[in-house]
Amino acid sequence: MADLRFFKKVGPFTLEQLADLAECHLAQGSNPKQIVEDVAGLEEATEKDITWAFIPSVRDSLMKSKAAACITSEKFIKYVPQGMAVLISEDPHRSYGLVAQAFYPNKILAEISSKAYIDETAQIGTGCRVEPGAFIGAHVKLGRECYIQANAVIQEGVEMGDRCIVGSNATVSHCLAGHNVYIYPGAQIGQDGFGFAMSLKGPIKVPQLGRVIIGNDVEIGANTTVDRGAMGDTVIGDGTRIDNLVQIAHNVKLGKCCVVVSQTGIAGSCEFGDFVVTAGQSGFAGHLKIGTGAKIGAQSGVMKNIEPGQIVAGSPAVPHADWMRMNVLLQKFVKNSKVKKES
Repeated sequence: MADLRFFKKVGPFTLEQLADLAECHLAQGSNPKQIVEDVAGLEEATEKDITWAFIPSVRDSLMKSKAAACITSEKFIKYVPQGMAVLISEDPHRSYGLVAQAFYPNKILAEISSKAYIDETAQIGTGCRVEPGAFIGAHVKLGRECYIQANAVIQEGVEMGDRCIVGSNATVSHCLAGHNVYIYPGAQIGQDGFGFAMSLKGPIKVPQLGRVIIGNDVEIGANTTVDRGAMGDTVIGDGTRIDNLVQIAHNVKLGKCCVVVSQTGIAGSCEFGDFVVTAGQSGFAGHLKIGTGAKIGAQSGVMKNIEPGQIVAGSPAVPHADWMRMNVLLQKFVKNSKVKKES
């Protein structure tokens, strides 16, 4: 259960209210006027809480749970204890997220600290919060209800829409961002790309003259770096989620609703379609095209274009089925080699 020292809870809600906002419908016999006061895990939940279950590994916990209500799917109803109300969802994980948001909304207290530096030419929307030590440069434009945390830096000319968050010690420069963008603590947005001209006289710096364009409803994780374009822009599409410790180089273009997991490195000028998923520690050579819906396995080394919908793994990355067969054959080879050596 959430520690109320760190989280602010609202409610209670009726099951009818929760079902409506969470895209669920109540199972027969559930009381729409029943009150619930909080969300909790299956094992911690009490008769005042709502919980959730949507994977086989939690069936036993569900059957023993003391929760007042459960968000689940049609196929899990048979495991719900007698007397527990049921909210049926086609996507229980999503529905739980919506319910948790209702109990723990991300509200900020509007306040501009006198210990923040805000240039006189900056435009700050109504309802914003700017914490001590923050720096907001010349001609910056922030929308309504933005939250700029302690020691964040927003450099000259940056524009961000409504309800954006810039975490502590993050820096944003050369950037135009949409609404509902969350840049986590320590992230660095819009810094120089890794641009050098190499010669026998040694490397010289090539000015990076592009920007970072961030769509709506984007999250960029802690200590992630997104470099600005060299010529042209680095683009992060609407709905994309970028994990902690990710490197996105100059002129990379990510489509809508991509998921980039921690320690992924994407070299310059790669272009991703929509709904691409990259697992942890995957790496991409420069100037590649990754098709819509492609999935990249953990620690994959991608060295050529990936077709839409393709699933790849390994280094160098190959189709996932081929990678599995290669591993089976390798294990057989190692086993046979041991047998021959022992004989």
